[in-house]
Amino acid sequence: MRIRLGCELSYDIPGPTPMIVMLNVHHSRVASLERPDHLVTTPPVPIGSYRDSFGNWCCRLVAPPGRFTLGTDGIIQDAGQPDPVEPGATQCDVEALPSDTLLFLLGSRYCETDLLSEEAWRLFGGTPPGWPRVQAICDFVHRHVVFGYEHSRATRTAAETYAEQRGVCRDYTHLAITFCRCLNIPARYCTGYVSDIGLPPPYAPMDFAAWMEVYLGGRWWGFDPRNNAPRIGRVLIAQGRDAADVPLTHTFGPNKLVGFRVWTDEVTP
Repeated sequence: MRIRLGCELSYDIPGPTPMIVMLNVHHSRVASLERPDHLVTTPPVPIGSYRDSFGNWCCRLVAPPGRFTLGTDGIIQDAGQPDPVEPGATQCDVEALPSDTLLFLLGSRYCETDLLSEEAWRLFGGTPPGWPRVQAICDFVHRHVVFGYEHSRATRTAAETYAEQRGVCRDYTHLAITFCRCLNIPARYCTGYVSDIGLPPPYAPMDFAAWMEVYLGGRWWGFDPRNNAPRIGRVLIAQGRDAADVPLTHTFGPNKLVGFRVWTDEVTP
């Protein structure tokens, strides 16, 4: 399967404004790109690049005053299969975990393990460890939280999502990650594309999505508490402890987002 993916974001900016942009496909999928998703800006500006501490590809630029548009447009080859499922994947004891997974057991900006630990054990301590426990967490979060863009709030934490019972995909993900970490399961935040390929219409306007990866049975597995079902055409952009580590754009100055489009479309022969 070939998927065209990309985005276009437009801003009104009052003065020269530095930006960090994280919109390119993750290095783990770069080999699958048939047409690279290079970052392009209007008007053109110099772009520098670096890898952050999580290995994500970041671009640096200074946006000029006025209307400024940036985006990507690539084609990626995909197996066309739903997210893998392995109900027998086991949970590792903390002392046996690889050292590079331990960071993802700790609390972070949006994932307050100290506030939700007791509740996590109350809700899920009786579930079988491993894949069934993570799936039980996703099932609970999927039922507990009501989705709606009108509920979006950039500062909402996992504990607030649990109390308010509403949010968007990042809030579902933060809550599920926090429950996993409370139960000694490493969990990290992912952002990227999730297509509607294979689903019946009508289709909602496309947006970027958030999901989590958990460490079970010696590898990382994707779980999506918002959709709570395997999807075709999931393409990672970045991963970190929570949304604070992987903002799609980080702007160092006043700005107004005036245009936003995302696409993930199957390319027919």
